[in-house]
Amino acid sequence: MKEKLSEVFTKYGFELSEEQETQFFSYYKYLIQENEKFNLTSITEETEVIYKHFLDSVLPAKEIPINAKVIDVGTGAGFPGIPLKILRPDIELTLLDSLQKRVNFLNDVVNLLGLDKCTCVHARAEDYCQQYREKFDVSLSRAVAQIPTLSEYLLPFVKIGGKVVMYKSQKLEEELEIGKNAIKTLGGKIEKVFTIEVNEIDAIRNFVIIKKVAPTNKKYPRGKNLPKTKPLN
Repeated sequence: MKEKLSEVFTKYGFELSEEQETQFFSYYKYLIQENEKFNLTSITEETEVIYKHFLDSVLPAKEIPINAKVIDVGTGAGFPGIPLKILRPDIELTLLDSLQKRVNFLNDVVNLLGLDKCTCVHARAEDYCQQYREKFDVSLSRAVAQIPTLSEYLLPFVKIGGKVVMYKSQKLEEELEIGKNAIKTLGGKIEKVFTIEVNEIDAIRNFVIIKKVAPTNKKYPRGKNLPKTKPLN
């Protein structure tokens, strides 16, 4: 796996040390082992994990400032946070998930890989934000949700001058249109949108970078799952 991993990462502009290759390999092995117990991911084949989890997670790494304080909201099995942390050990990372069994898995991975400045938290975003509002330089998520919903979960965590990184697939133009008012309401402004094609798996990945330009009203994020059921528009 290490040879394939290095080959793929190099092609997309990322050079891995031997230690980083070993960390990715250990992460993969433990993910597959624990997946049989907890159903952490439907993607398990080695090459697919390299492209669809590991590479996909790190594609926007250059958007994250050096030594940034980063939160991955709804991280699941650790994507994109853990691959980013392996690639960028300088960042201080919080992995947030609402399911205890996943947080237990993440704590095991952090210990297994020897990752420092990495905290795993069991909480809902709207609850955790009460204490950590506007404490992070970057918030990001690979969660499957539309831009208004993601904006409400992510923007409140970010300091003014910080940024949100959203991982999006295709059909982005429509999402941007329905999300622009929510972004403005929550104190954000779209800084850039860029696309990376991963031809080996016939995938197009879009990234939306939102800059935090004003404070977020303290009533956001709303509780009772309202960001999903009644998104801002």
